[in-house]
Amino acid sequence: MSGLPHSAHALVTGGGRGIGRAIASALAQAGATVTVLGRNRASLDDAIADGSAHFAQVADVTDQAAIGAAIAEAAARQPIDILIANAGVAESAPFAKSDAALFQRMMDVNFMGVVHAVQAALPSMRDRPHGRIVAVASTAGLKGYAYVSAYSAAKHAVVGLVRSLALELAGTHVTVNAVCPGFTDTDLLAGSIDNIMKKTGRSHDQAVAELAKHNPQGRLVKPSEVADTVLWLCGDEAGAITGQAIAVAGGEI
Repeated sequence: MSGLPHSAHALVTGGGRGIGRAIASALAQAGATVTVLGRNRASLDDAIADGSAHFAQVADVTDQAAIGAAIAEAAARQPIDILIANAGVAESAPFAKSDAALFQRMMDVNFMGVVHAVQAALPSMRDRPHGRIVAVASTAGLKGYAYVSAYSAAKHAVVGLVRSLALELAGTHVTVNAVCPGFTDTDLLAGSIDNIMKKTGRSHDQAVAELAKHNPQGRLVKPSEVADTVLWLCGDEAGAITGQAIAVAGGEI
C-alpha cells in the first residue's frame, strides 16, 4: 500500500455515514487530517467522536454557494490535498414513472454535487505538491440496471466527468479517478432492501440475496473494501493512475 503525503488534508463529502465514513476512517488511520462534509451535523460529529475524522463542515452538495463556502473554510484551516466526492443518493422507479423532478434530483446530488465540490477544491489544489480527486460513482456508472435509469444516468455522467477532467489535468500533479462499487452493505442500501421487501413481500434475507446475486462472488461489497481502493488511489505511488473508473464489485463488471 502506497503512503499518503506527510500531513495531507483530505475532505470527504457525504463523510458522515456509509462508504464516506469508511473512506474518512481509512484516510485518518493512514495519517491524513480528515474533514467530513455533509448535511447532518450529528452524523458528522459521530465521525469525529469515533476517530474517523478531525473536523466537520455542514453543507448540502447541491447548493453551490454553500459547498463553496464550506470547502473554502476547510481549506483556510489547512490546504486540501485530497478530495473525495462521495455524497450521493439513490431513488428507484420504472422509467415510465420517473418524472423530470426525479431525474433532476439524481443529477443535482450525484453529478452536480461532484461538480460543485471539485470546482471549489481544485483551484488551490493545483498549487499543492500532491493532488488527488476521487469520485465515488457506482457500477451503475458503468452498466445499466432496471428501475434506476435516473440514478444510472447521473453516475454515468460522473464517470464521463472524471475521464475528461483527468485529461485536462494530466500535465499537473493532480489525478482524477472514480471508484465504482457494486451493491455495498450500507444504510443507503438498507433503503433499497426495505423497498424490495415492501413491493415483493420477500423476507430481508431474500431481498439481500436479490441484490447480492449481481455480484459473481454472491455477496455484498464491504465499505472497507471501497475505502482501501480509494486509499491506494490517494497514495504517492498511484500518480500514474488517472482517468480510471475502478469497479469494486466482485467481478460484476
